[in-house]
Parts: sequence; C-alpha cells; structure tokens
Amino acid sequence: MPSVIQLALRPERRRPTPDPVPVSLRPVFRVGIVVWLLALVVAVILWASGTTGPHGMWTCGVGALLGAAGLLWVRQRPGR
Repeated sequence: MPSVIQLALRPERRRPTPDPVPVSLRPVFRVGIVVWLLALVVAVILWASGTTGPHGMWTCGVGALLGAAGLLWVRQRPGR
C-alpha cells in the first residue's frame, strides 16, 4: 500500500474517484421542518407557562422558515 507522501507526489497512482451518489434532499428538509415545528409547539407551551422567555419560539420559528427556504431551493435546482 503506497504511503500518503507517495500518493501526494504521484497522484496518478491513486484509485479513481467514485461517482457521486445522487441524494434527494427533500425528505431531509421535510423531516427538519417537522422537527422544528414540534419544537416550536413545545417552546410555545413553555413560554405560555412562564418557564422560559420568547427566545426559544423565535429560534424554532426561524429554523422552520429556513427549512422551508431550503425546500424551495431544492425544488428550483435544475437537474434534480
């Protein structure tokens, strides 16, 4: 097995790079949005009970909005 230095000096001895695996990001964004919305419900309940401040609600809301923006981005990407 060639060493790292040998591979750095002679890149032609490396194995060819494998082809990228096509992955759909839509399910990832959808699950993320659902998780953020569930966390938002918990944050609203905690805020309404006076346990925490409104920062948790804002964080969860922004997380869900960023997930929705990511979902829109994935839908507009050409070739996917």
